[in-house]
Amino acid sequence: MDHDTFIGQVQHRAHLDSRGAAETATRATLETLAERVPAGLADKLAAQLPREIGESLRRVATAPDQPATGVHMSNREFFDRVARRAGANTAKAAHEARCVMEVVSDATQGTLTEKVRQSLDAELATSLFAGSTGHNAHTGEGRHRATGA
Repeated sequence: MDHDTFIGQVQHRAHLDSRGAAETATRATLETLAERVPAGLADKLAAQLPREIGESLRRVATAPDQPATGVHMSNREFFDRVARRAGANTAKAAHEARCVMEVVSDATQGTLTEKVRQSLDAELATSLFAGSTGHNAHTGEGRHRATGA
């Protein structure tokens, strides 16, 4: 999948009014994900994405102060960080992050996406991989609140 197709898919699935908004949502989600997953996994994921998009993962994963095993964060904290980076409220950021991860799943090998899922706490993995409809096709579970409350 090329960069334009990836961003177009995020824009469409998240119902965003501009490509710039889709770029922002993508960057915010992937930078936050790179803080959470092991750096080597972030790098492998980045290698399967369009270069410009993968850089959002590499930039954070290779930062000197980034731990090699990822940072634990709650479901709420993850989506709060995405929201701050995107300049959006948490509910909107959570929906956009789910859409980004849906497109990431489409653009990469399934086994790698599954490794990303497994590296996350169960609650965050379920919520983040719920997809644009809020339904988790992988587990069959329904919509989960982004705040974890």
